[in-house]
Amino acid sequence: MRPGRRQLAATAVVALVVALAVAGCADPGPARPLRPLTDPATLAPATDPGTATPTIEPAPWPAERWWDAFGDTALSALVDRALSAQPSLQVAQARVQLAAAQLDAARAGSQPQATLTAEATDQRFTAKGLVPPALGGATRWNNSLQLGGRWELDLFGRQRAVLDAAIGQQRAAIADAQAARVLLAAELATQWFALARQLEQQRLATRALDQRLQLQALVRQRVGAGLDSEVDAAQVDALVAQSQLDLQALADGTARARHALAELSGQGPQALAAADPVLAPLRVQPLPTVLGADLLGRRADLVAQRWRVEAALRDIDLARTRFYPDIDLVAFAGLSSLGLDNLLNAGARTWGVGPALRLPVFDGGRLRAQLAARQADADAAIEAWNTTLLRALREAADAVATMQALQGQQAAQALADAAADRAHALALQRYQAGLGTSLHVLVADTAVLAQRRAAADLK
Repeated sequence: MRPGRRQLAATAVVALVVALAVAGCADPGPARPLRPLTDPATLAPATDPGTATPTIEPAPWPAERWWDAFGDTALSALVDRALSAQPSLQVAQARVQLAAAQLDAARAGSQPQATLTAEATDQRFTAKGLVPPALGGATRWNNSLQLGGRWELDLFGRQRAVLDAAIGQQRAAIADAQAARVLLAAELATQWFALARQLEQQRLATRALDQRLQLQALVRQRVGAGLDSEVDAAQVDALVAQSQLDLQALADGTARARHALAELSGQGPQALAAADPVLAPLRVQPLPTVLGADLLGRRADLVAQRWRVEAALRDIDLARTRFYPDIDLVAFAGLSSLGLDNLLNAGARTWGVGPALRLPVFDGGRLRAQLAARQADADAAIEAWNTTLLRALREAADAVATMQALQGQQAAQALADAAADRAHALALQRYQAGLGTSLHVLVADTAVLAQRRAAADLK
């Protein structure tokens, strides 16, 4: 056949293949609507009472190293160590590397593929088969050296969908890793403040024990002088014993808080036995004047969930492309011969080129089931986003409400603390002057300790 006719015939074959491919596609059925994706702007009202709609402002809050704003260098150093040594973060980073490898594999799938094969087989050809003598019944080397190539013609967007889904998964993994960093820093800071609270409570309990021991000595002197009864002495003794019990419980809580900090920072249980955070110098970060919907974009867990939705949508696209045929362009060129002496002979050349087609003719049921499964996955990802969004809004609103309420509580508690101190001083003066009983002093003492512990909790 002449070259022109051969080219015309090849073009006709390709056109026929494409026509058969389109005609032989399985039917995906009618498109099913997915669950609605909640828009953050519809749920995130601004905290400013005079603003009715969410206000978007590019405020640099919170800072990336938000823990530095507390002004505690020991806390900052511990967070830095945790971010570099905590094994859970290494797991998250490994997932990022896995997603990157899967993305590279998806990119490679859209590129032309080439393979080089070489075979040399010392083969005996049957004398009773199709091969005539003198080859039939003889043993000869059967040799092949061939370079083959395949390129998928992405006519229906399959490789594009695979790549987009892989990109979404990689971005979700990166956001997950960042969310893990934020969560670890928050947990460590929270535990650091818990340890500071425990130590503050210990100092208060120790001071209370010292005061009660002084009262115990005074009551015993008065009992010896006949001014008080053994009942008064027993009440004070019980209070001293309770203070000693409180100190032991607080020591246990302090040890546990140190152990938790050590684990979070990737260290052994006794690594922070000397840690001594205090509440007094810590600075609370002020809230921005407006908490708009844009701040939701700073939450890495929401970002990760949004990318999962995108990846799930691309998986639906991929499932739809499977209803269409695979059309590959296949080519090979090489050498093939019987006998090693003929392998490099010009007559041993072989080559070929043409399309390869796979039609999903009788596979519609399985493909529709796969499409339905991907749609269900997308619905689950969308609802997970909606759930995460609602939780994020609640947590932000709770934090703002708590901050606002704490300011009022601290002001009221300061008044209560001052009143308890005055009542204790008056009760002690009256008792020393013989005008009151030890019970009044004990009641006032208990009220003072309760107010000081409440102050530490609020702080």
